[in-house]
Amino acid sequence: MIVTVPLFSVVIPFRNAASTLPATLASLRRQTLEDWEALVVNDGSTDRGAALVVDLARQDPRLRLIDEGGVAARGAAATRNLGIQASRGRYVAFLDADDLWRPTKLERQAEAFAAGAPMVFSSYQRMDGDGRALGVVPAAARVAWEDALGGNPIGCLTAAYDTDRFGRAEMPLLPMHEDYAFWLALLRDGAVAWGLPEVLADYRVRPGSVSANKVRGAAAVWRILGAEGVRPAERVLHFSRYVRTGLARRL
Repeated sequence: MIVTVPLFSVVIPFRNAASTLPATLASLRRQTLEDWEALVVNDGSTDRGAALVVDLARQDPRLRLIDEGGVAARGAAATRNLGIQASRGRYVAFLDADDLWRPTKLERQAEAFAAGAPMVFSSYQRMDGDGRALGVVPAAARVAWEDALGGNPIGCLTAAYDTDRFGRAEMPLLPMHEDYAFWLALLRDGAVAWGLPEVLADYRVRPGSVSANKVRGAAAVWRILGAEGVRPAERVLHFSRYVRTGLARRL
């Protein structure tokens, strides 16, 4: 029997996302590039999210529910890693359960990969819980490891990487900014991520982004820079860039 391997594997972690998951999966199913599989990974949900995925998978077998049971949350990184481990596509992409993709997202990334990109991301639109636009976060044309030290320049919902280049690399098990640490790890050996200028995704700003979380996030970035071997004096400079970039995105 011939087994067809999809071009893209899309990893979608979810926890109690029954209210937003249908729209997220609908945006995926509207992709102009149809050669994908979705690993929809349950992180201990107690709502109807898993049942919704099962129902949709009957209509579209490209959707695969991954559910190890239990209600204890593993966290975003461990949940995404379960999806990566189950993935079969050459390119691994990420989408959260309350975010949306524009229809040509995978098509445009496939074009960049065909042109030689090892990792591709794009600009994205920030929106509130009611779908109102809050501003665009533009993608830089190219991002190397050194460029990323001043803060996370890559929206996780827009990113995809080539497993032929990186293997089925997994995210570090960190409580915050695990995606940022992951990009740095992928780029550390000289790879350069390609940015697409188009807005290809919509990021929903989550409630609860209070000052305490921002302080914890800043501390996490400081630790990540240290783990990357950045010397203390340089770490201060890069950290100040991170603070300025974060403020600019919210103006």
